[in-house]
Amino acid sequence: MTEQAERYRWIADGFTRRVAAVPPGAWDHPAPCEGWVARDVVRHLVEWIPGFFAGQWDLPPAEIPSVDDDPAAAWAALDALLRSALADPAVADAERDTPMGRNTFAATLDMIGTTDVFLHTWDLARATGGDERLDPDEVHRLYEGMLPLDEVLRTSGHYGPRVPVPDDADEQTKLLAFIGRTP
Repeated sequence: MTEQAERYRWIADGFTRRVAAVPPGAWDHPAPCEGWVARDVVRHLVEWIPGFFAGQWDLPPAEIPSVDDDPAAAWAALDALLRSALADPAVADAERDTPMGRNTFAATLDMIGTTDVFLHTWDLARATGGDERLDPDEVHRLYEGMLPLDEVLRTSGHYGPRVPVPDDADEQTKLLAFIGRTP
């Protein structure tokens, strides 16, 4: 298994645990992303990830259930699709021109998709009263990697304004504040 596939696997496993722990009725609780509820966190992932990659890579076909009917099943279908693509060298190693330069499917998913799943793990947990703790090593890696890209990330429209936090805040709090969340 490649490092990118392994990283996707353990980050997706963490998101899956949060999905499985959503209490009945909590899918409609407000999420940290403005105007979203918990199910919209899943909706965001199951809509944008396949949409972004479908036009560039030949992903295996997947029937993704409606997030409105069953957010857990929708996530499980996307997760299975991505794991299948990462396990297939013809897909995982295929290079394409992307907005981030020429990359393989695995590298592109790792850069934007896996990172998004990781960050939205906190959103889902916060919305549903779940475990909000994120892996500290991954938090550190992302925070250190994103700091030099502050202006680029901010102007992309994918992150909200940075939220002020005390200098002595823990690194997870700093990362979440950096991407515009109020921890």
